Amino acid sequence: VQLQASGGGLVQAGGSLRLSCAASGRRFSRNAMGWFRQAPGKERDIVAVISGSGGSTYYADSVKGRFTISRDNAKSTVYLQMNSLKPDDTADYYCAASTAYSDRIYFEDANKYNYWGQGTQVTVSS
Repeated sequence: VQLQASGGGLVQAGGSLRLSCAASGRRFSRNAMGWFRQAPGKERDIVAVISGSGGSTYYADSVKGRFTISRDNAKSTVYLQMNSLKPDDTADYYCAASTAYSDRIYFEDANKYNYWGQGTQVTVSS
């Protein structure tokens, strides 16, 4: 099983990026997935998570109104659209998937996620 994250890069404040996370090796269409981030010297924090069906989502307060999480189960891919980026958004972004049945629910606890991608770096310059 592999989660391949992509889409990170360097962007100016106010700009946008779209992260993608493609799953291979098994299907996660009934499982919660999400994005977490870790800035240098800080702990890994939740960014946004989504239920297996895509009907339920959760966002960290710091990204509400700016980021949108979505998924395409036919492509086994979850996305994170990031708009109005700020320097504080600079971090390594990790996608994650749970093996627990979570068609209509999501998990805020990172420990509920069993598979993790390799991380993609996002740098926002001021």
